[in-house]
Amino acid sequence: MDLVTPGFGLVFWTVITFLILLFILKKFAWKPILGAVSSREESIKDALAAAEAARREMENLQADNEKILQEARNERELMMKEARDIKVKMIADAREEAKFTTEKMILQAQEAIQSEKKAAVAELKNQVATLSLEIAEKVVKHELSNKDQQEKLVQEMLGKATLN
Repeated sequence: MDLVTPGFGLVFWTVITFLILLFILKKFAWKPILGAVSSREESIKDALAAAEAARREMENLQADNEKILQEARNERELMMKEARDIKVKMIADAREEAKFTTEKMILQAQEAIQSEKKAAVAELKNQVATLSLEIAEKVVKHELSNKDQQEKLVQEMLGKATLN
């Protein structure tokens, strides 16, 4: 027997053994192996689909985050603008109030000055009147101290007086 060239019996039994092994594998192993491969393929497809869904969800979340961030920026800008407007309004109100207070104080000072001026003029008039009366009294006393001068003055007064 030659070991390099197989005989018909050896080939026959090898083919029969191979077919029996193939039948046993098909009956018991192929279904679980194909099922495992199929389930593995299905889980890979599911994982890829889940990864794609997660990627899309991440893109949506990033877009939402960007939108929220932009809204926050816009709101911050709006708040800053409102704060600036309030500051400007407060400054304008303070200026207006200061101007009003200043004008009121100036008006009160002017009124006080006018009042003081009127009081001073009235006082001056009183002093002038008093002084005039004193002078007139002294002049009249001096002129009327003499009897002749008194009669002369009375005559002059009567001459100037007109009866209606």
